[in-house]
Amino acid sequence: MTAHASMRLYGLIGGALGFIGVAAGAFGAHALRSALAPAMLQAFETAARYQLVHALALVLTALALERHASRALTAAGALFVAGSVLFSGSLYTLALTGVPAWGIVTPFGGACFLGGWACLASAFGTRRGAAA
Repeated sequence: MTAHASMRLYGLIGGALGFIGVAAGAFGAHALRSALAPAMLQAFETAARYQLVHALALVLTALALERHASRALTAAGALFVAGSVLFSGSLYTLALTGVPAWGIVTPFGGACFLGGWACLASAFGTRRGAAA
């Protein structure tokens, strides 16, 4: 995939994740507040919060790709997407189903988030013209 295609895809996915994150947060605050145990509601809210933060990170990555294509930026975007699916998706599923096995998936999403941030930092640190 070209850098331009990655930029467009990550921008689109970032916007969609942001939209879904806001909707999930509102759903949790209004519809689930009385339906879930406090620990499950907290898990749901954590999923929405991390999804929103990483939706913004993905949009930032798309904008950075528009200015300077790099493998590190492309990897950062892919890791932010994977992290959102694994981390937030597993917490949403855990909260809504109460099946504790879903908690096993969450750390893999967290590792993807960490990798995404490391790739993003690397991309900015190795750009031509970066301060030494």
